[in-house]
Amino acid sequence: MSECPCRKELLNQINEASFAVDDVKLYLNTHPWDDEALVYFQEYSRIRNEALKEYAKHYGPLTIDTASLSCEEQWDWIDAPWPWQEGGC
Repeated sequence: MSECPCRKELLNQINEASFAVDDVKLYLNTHPWDDEALVYFQEYSRIRNEALKEYAKHYGPLTIDTASLSCEEQWDWIDAPWPWQEGGC
């Protein structure tokens, strides 16, 4: 059985990757042929998605995209602390 990752660390990783993805998306709007930026976007999108899945697995979904990963049997995540509440690690 894998060790449960720290909730705050996962949230920080999600926030950092989300910022990078959003920032490079804005850049790609004006520089759509920048292959290096596209690779950067794909890499940080992958990192973000993996972190979201990991978070959902241990603490419940943050986005609707990961709801099915943690709620296949029931929707009991509503009773757990919300990401902005204390508790976690």
